[in-house]
Amino acid sequence: ESALATEEEPTETLASQKREARLRKFRELHFKRNEARKLNHQEVVEEDKRLKLPSNWEAKKARLEWELAEDEKKKECAARGENYDRVKLLEITADDAERWERKKKKKNPDTGFAGYAEAQFRQYQRLTKQIRPDMESYERQREECGEDFHPTSNSLIHGTHVPTKEGIDRMVEDVEKQIEKRSKYSRRRAYNDDADIDYINERNAKFNKKAERFYGKYTAEIKQNLERGTAV
Repeated sequence: ESALATEEEPTETLASQKREARLRKFRELHFKRNEARKLNHQEVVEEDKRLKLPSNWEAKKARLEWELAEDEKKKECAARGENYDRVKLLEITADDAERWERKKKKKNPDTGFAGYAEAQFRQYQRLTKQIRPDMESYERQREECGEDFHPTSNSLIHGTHVPTKEGIDRMVEDVEKQIEKRSKYSRRRAYNDDADIDYINERNAKFNKKAERFYGKYTAEIKQNLERGTAV
């Protein structure tokens, strides 16, 4: 009996150890499941907050962070008695400066026009950007013209092209828009019949207007004295 009891004790000990290991593994899995559930809930809440934010929130946040960093740098430079612009330029590498210069050259700021040639070129660029090629019409015209679609010195296709009604309507609409815009841009100033005539020609009238605009408030009293005849 003592021998049988001695053999059963290791068996029970081994079974209890396995049971304890399984229970410990079960508790670990239960803990991990709760942690995963908590993390998933937090992620859902954060995602809901992100979806409710404006579409450009990330850009705004980055901009605000950059502005705060710039303010901190300015304060540090002011405390040290340094020029912030000079310190900032010293931190820029040659590669960055070259890249920024290339970006500036690529930009095409609208500086207006100073002559008819520049105005015509601007109009040409605007019209070419609006072109939308019609590939069906292109293929149909190429089939109709055959070899003359790419003319040579021996081709006789001048005057055979007939524009479509849609193309004519587009052209008329664009011309009307140009006329309307030009009328607003170059409107003539109304002529005042009651105004004093103090000029001898159109050029002199423009000069007098410029002089009045810049020096009128300084010469008003002198002009009134001359008109009354009380000038000394």
